[in-house]
Parts: sequence; C-alpha cells; structure tokens
Amino acid sequence: MSVLVYTETLNGKFKKNAFEAASYACDLAQKIGQPLVAIAFNAEDCNALFNYGVGNVIHIKDENLSTFNAKVFAQVIADIALKQAAHTLVLSATTDAKYMGGILAAKLKAGFVPNVVAPPLSTEPLVVKRMTFSNKGFAHTRINTDFRIIGVSNNSFGLVENNVDGAIEEVSSDISESDFNTKSVNVERVTGKVTIADADIVVSGGRGLKGPENWDMVEDLANVLGAATACSKPVSDMGWRPHSEHVGQTGKPVACNLYVAIGISGAIQHLAGINASKVKVVINTDPEAPFFKAADYGIVGDAFDVVPKLTEKLKEFKAQNA
Repeated sequence: MSVLVYTETLNGKFKKNAFEAASYACDLAQKIGQPLVAIAFNAEDCNALFNYGVGNVIHIKDENLSTFNAKVFAQVIADIALKQAAHTLVLSATTDAKYMGGILAAKLKAGFVPNVVAPPLSTEPLVVKRMTFSNKGFAHTRINTDFRIIGVSNNSFGLVENNVDGAIEEVSSDISESDFNTKSVNVERVTGKVTIADADIVVSGGRGLKGPENWDMVEDLANVLGAATACSKPVSDMGWRPHSEHVGQTGKPVACNLYVAIGISGAIQHLAGINASKVKVVINTDPEAPFFKAADYGIVGDAFDVVPKLTEKLKEFKAQNA
C-alpha cells in the first residue's frame, strides 16, 4: 500500500505545483503511515522531489509522452497505481490534471475530489475540505471509495520541505500507437515570462486602461514585482491582449498570493476565477465598483496616475533593500 503523487513537468522541469502536490501527499502519507511514491514523466532532475518528502520516484522516460495526453497519461498512471497497490493519488489543480482526474476516476473506480484547500479533516474515513460555488464557499467531502483521488488547489497548502533519502526507478511505458486517439502536432508557448499558472503574483488589467497602447503600465509593474500579466475577458475579446492571459470563470482560474487588478470593475465571472487568491488589491476610479467588495486593499484613483507612482516607489524600495 502507498500514496501516489503525480508531479507535473514543463520542458523537463518540475512545476511549482508539483512540489506543492508532493508536500500535501507527504503530509497525508505520514498521517496514515504509508510510503509516498511520486510519478514523473521525462523529468530532468527527479532528485528535487526528495526535498519534499518523496521516498521513491517512478520515472517514465518516453519521447512519445513528451507532450501531455490526458488519456494516455491516465492509462500509464492507472497501471502504476494497480501495480503499487496504492489507495490514494494526489494531483495538482492544473487544467491538465483536472482533465486526467475524471479519466483516472473511471479507470480506478475512484472518488475524485478537486479544489482541495487543506489537509484532510479525517483520514479514516477520508474527509477533505474543498472550494465550492465558484470559490465562494467550502464543502467537507467524504470519499467512500476504496481508491481516492485528491486534487490540491494551487497555493493552498504551500511548499513544505522535508528532505529524505530516496530512490529513483526508471521505467518504460507499455503504450503503443493504438493508444493515441489524438496527437499534438505543434505546441506554441510564450517564453521569457512568468506564467499565470505558476505565478505567486499576478497583475491584471481591464478596460479602464483604455487601449492596448497603455499596457506598458501593467507590464512595468509586473516586472518590478516579478509577476505574471493577465487581463479581463473584455480586454481579450477586443484583441488588446491574447486569450491566454484572460483570467476568470470563463478563462484561467488564478490562485496566487497577490492579485492586483487595474481598471477592472469586477464582474461576477471575473471574481469567481480569482477568489482563491490570498490578497487582492484593486485600483479603480469608481468607488462603487463591485471589485472593492471582494478586495483586501483598494485604491480609488486614476490608474494612469496611481500605477506609475506605485511602480516607482517599488523600484526605490527594491534598490534600497537589494
């Protein structure tokens, strides 16, 4: 018996959420007294997982699995789960993991609970706390199946270092061409920028910026903070910014430590997608903007006046504390 954790990689490097999922799985494994085994695909340095309590790593090296495929990845993980006689699998809250979670639940006849935000309230039976109603509420959910799958919400548990001596088992997959119903023929990724999914800080802009020519203001603040840039749905719909930066219920969900909204009124769909962020700062000229009700800190003022001054002050602070 063991606890499994799927650790995601990008271009061979572990994502931050991989270490968070490993930290959560380590805490769970210790509570139930079971070993922790990580599953990784085509990773460059599996030893990094030993810093987060992973005792054993099953490393699958296969060029056919260099690009994520939910059906095929789920098949490989399910096979490993059966061979390991595992009873629990921990995933992250990425889009890929959520696609795969449902497939794994069907293959393993498992209960799958995504958006989990805290360690289990009980291990026998397994009861977890998850976000519900577009992140407006919480539910305590009991998993009654023999096999359990937990999806850990980003930035909810954090990274907990727990250095252990571990072992790496290099294995090959048993997949064949017939396992692929679809294949990715080309993947285009933005390089040189912090991605929204992995960012601790996100600076987002809305229609209050009046046009794409003013986006330098958002990027300047983001560069100072080491943040990712994002936008509201109307901004991406108008073509000011790419749809990959659209955050909200109909875009990418954000669960960062700091979310800065500039010129965004705060429609309910936008708030639903960013409510999981820990600290929300709003800059808007309208004191009645709905976003202020959800904000931890608010500045009523013109973004064209406030943001440049904020950026300069942050630059000065960083220079003095370098």
